[in-house]
Amino acid sequence: MEDWVIIGGGIQGMTVAVHLIETEKASAEKMTIIDPHDKPLAKWKQLTGKIDMPYLRSAFVHHLSSSPFALEKFGKQDTSYTKPFLGRYNRPKLSLFNEHCEELFHQCQLHKSWVKGSVNGLRRTNGSWSVSLHSGEVIKAAKVVLAIGLSGQLHLPPLFDKMKKDGHSVYHIFDESLDINRLKPPVAIIGGGITAAHTALKLSDLFPGQTAVLKRHPFRVHNFDSDPGWLGPKNMHYFSKLTDYKARRSCIHKARHRGSLTRELYLKLLKQERRQLLTIKTMNVSHIKEDKNHQMVLTEEESDYTHTAHSIICCTGFDPQLPGGDWLKKLIASYSLPCAQCGYPIVDRSLLWTDNLYVTGALAELEIGPVARNISGAQKAASRIASGVK
Repeated sequence: MEDWVIIGGGIQGMTVAVHLIETEKASAEKMTIIDPHDKPLAKWKQLTGKIDMPYLRSAFVHHLSSSPFALEKFGKQDTSYTKPFLGRYNRPKLSLFNEHCEELFHQCQLHKSWVKGSVNGLRRTNGSWSVSLHSGEVIKAAKVVLAIGLSGQLHLPPLFDKMKKDGHSVYHIFDESLDINRLKPPVAIIGGGITAAHTALKLSDLFPGQTAVLKRHPFRVHNFDSDPGWLGPKNMHYFSKLTDYKARRSCIHKARHRGSLTRELYLKLLKQERRQLLTIKTMNVSHIKEDKNHQMVLTEEESDYTHTAHSIICCTGFDPQLPGGDWLKKLIASYSLPCAQCGYPIVDRSLLWTDNLYVTGALAELEIGPVARNISGAQKAASRIASGVK
């Protein structure tokens, strides 16, 4: 029997794994990390690579290690990077961050813990947990961490979802079937946040003068996707005092700068627009029809604004419903696990949901707050889980 099973090998799950080993609360030999991919952070690397994200949005102190300055130290040791960190917050280069992750995995010997597979069940048996995989394998563990993210729940607004189902060239940016290099221009990008910005910069170089950003609102410029006060007691003291979880959910919703981007990216978009490589329009698309040239005409009814495109890429985020699918719903029902009205777990300060079952990432946001899904939130969650283990 394993001491720990971590379900999910993305940023959240791997941060927990690293923290547990660095704090000597676990060993790689007695830990299993279950994930559908071949290697850790596969989905993270796929998504960030697809939009050619050069630097992270988060600061240099946010990474997978329990040592606050581990990434900064690693960056100084690697002299191959001419500009490893960017701006006043020292935001790390993506490739440097990924290399640091690999170094941590090597140091913690997490290759010994990796199991490629998909979970389809979790149940209590004789005081331990039994984790069932689609392969038929069952892994037993004393403690389990649910590190399931939203990346598999791509959100397409209904209007665009219908066009996609009707066979038109409409994609979510993170569709695995999307090959950006094979798109047929002109291309319209739906959305005004950081993912849309990275996508627009990439496509305006690939299809100069044939790329447009269509956004519902003026650009929302913020350094981070929530105020830094949410990282510490400044805002979290108030949040933690809320006993009404509906109020906590509302607080999280208001705190997040959804659809925002950094000033650096905003200025880059304006530069591409000035060079006539990129078109930027503020319009709320309410209708789409096909013209005689088999292109899509996007219209805002209130203003009669129109835009024509052959391909549409939606940078519209992820559906917020509880991740995990049917097996997690069954687990909740079987053990009467406490959930808020929104369907998300109600856990204690150490992120314990029930006996020896922990959560992190989106599943922990009613306790960790607005930063829960981010790297900084992964650090906070991992620290709480490790600290709570006797």
